[in-house]
Amino acid sequence: MSDSNSHDTTDTAETHTGTETEARTEPERSPRDESTQIASEERRRKTSIVSGIVSVIGAWVAISVLIYQVPQAALWNNVVVGAVVFLAAGYNYYRLYNDVPLSVGVASLVTLLGIWLIVAAAILAMAGGLFWSTAVSGLLIAVLAGYNAYEAREARTVATEREARTS
Repeated sequence: MSDSNSHDTTDTAETHTGTETEARTEPERSPRDESTQIASEERRRKTSIVSGIVSVIGAWVAISVLIYQVPQAALWNNVVVGAVVFLAAGYNYYRLYNDVPLSVGVASLVTLLGIWLIVAAAILAMAGGLFWSTAVSGLLIAVLAGYNAYEAREARTVATEREARTS
């Protein structure tokens, strides 16, 4: 009987040393966790490059008014919108560089600003090279920032699923 008691005590000590979370020192690893981590690292690399490119395009939009003859409204539009795109995309690049997840809100804002640049090229009566520069830059910004917003949302979904599995 003492042999049975010592066995019971050992089982109890191993499985009930505290709370349930303390009893499980290491969560089970599934093969999906490793592939998810690799995908997340690759996603982060891609989105940081895309954020950098979008930031440079935003800077181009802001300084393009120095190259072309520009009506007053188009001048302020391109300077302000280009500067905001430059700063917002640069902010996301900075976040990714420091291993902080991409901001979905900031990427979405930049996407909307890219769409605005496409529309503004026509509304503000931009002509010639400035029209094409602004419209194409807006298109590139909208597509690339939209990609980043999608990827950031997907990364958040994967992270949320992973946390739910480990809980």
